[in-house]
Amino acid sequence: MIDASDPRLADYANLRDVELRKSLEARHGLFVAEGEKVIRRAVAAGYPVRSVLLTRRWVASLSDVLEGLGDRVHVVDDAVMEEVTGFPVHRGALAAMERRELPSVAEVLGSAEGPRRVVVLEDLVDHGNVGAIFRCAAALGAEAVILSPRCADPLYRRSVKVSMGAVFAVPYARMTDWYGGLAELRAAGFRTLALTPDQSATPLDRAVMTERVALLLGSEGDGLSSRWLREADEPVCIPMSPRAMDLGVDSLNVVAAAAIACHGLMRGR
Repeated sequence: MIDASDPRLADYANLRDVELRKSLEARHGLFVAEGEKVIRRAVAAGYPVRSVLLTRRWVASLSDVLEGLGDRVHVVDDAVMEEVTGFPVHRGALAAMERRELPSVAEVLGSAEGPRRVVVLEDLVDHGNVGAIFRCAAALGAEAVILSPRCADPLYRRSVKVSMGAVFAVPYARMTDWYGGLAELRAAGFRTLALTPDQSATPLDRAVMTERVALLLGSEGDGLSSRWLREADEPVCIPMSPRAMDLGVDSLNVVAAAAIACHGLMRGR
C-alpha cells in the first residue's frame, strides 16, 4: 500500500508551493500535467511520462496511457493524494512528464516559412494568465509565443491546467536578453505592435499589418516597460467605451486584452 511518504511520489509533493516546485521541477527537468485531457495532450505532444499518480476511479479511463508504464503507475486513495499534493485533486489524475529542451527564439521564429503572427509577453508573472494567453493564442490563430526572461513558466502546473494543454500546441521560446529582445524580432522581419491602455495610441484595427507581426503584451501591473514601448514600431490600443472612465475602468485585464488583440492580430492573414 502506497502512503504519502513513499519516495516514488516525490515528483508530486506540495504542488501549491510555487518556489519549492520551481526549484524541484528545474532540478529534475519535469512538469506536472493535471486531469485526463491535459495528460492525454501532453502525451500526444510527445512528452515522455515519468510516472502517473491517480485514484482508482481514473484507472479505466486512462488505461491506454497507463499501458506499458508498469511500476511507474501509482494508484492511491483521495486522502493520500491530498496529503502528497497539498490540496484536493478534483480531476483525480496527475502525470509527471519529462521536459524537452526549449528551442531558441531564432529557432521558433524560423525562416521565411516560419510564423507570421506571434505574441510576445513581457514579465507576466501569474501562471494562470500565461496559460490563459496560450489558450487565446491557440484558439485565435497566433502561431508562436515569445517570453521575456522573467515571464512565468508555461509548463508550471497551473499554466498547463488553465491553458487546457494549449502550451503543448503553440511553439514558444524564452528570450535570453530582455534588453535587446525586440531587435531579434526585427531581425526576423517582424513589425512590433505594443499594446497599451493609452487611448491616444493607434486603435488596433487601424494599425499597419505587414506580413509578419508581433504583438507585445506587458505585465499584469505596469504593462509594457518604457523601453519596449519606445522601441516598438507602433503603440496600439483597444478602443474603450466613452463611459469607461466614468465607471472607473481605464483598462482591461491582460487576458481579456490578449483575447481581443489576438483576434485583431489575424487581420490581413
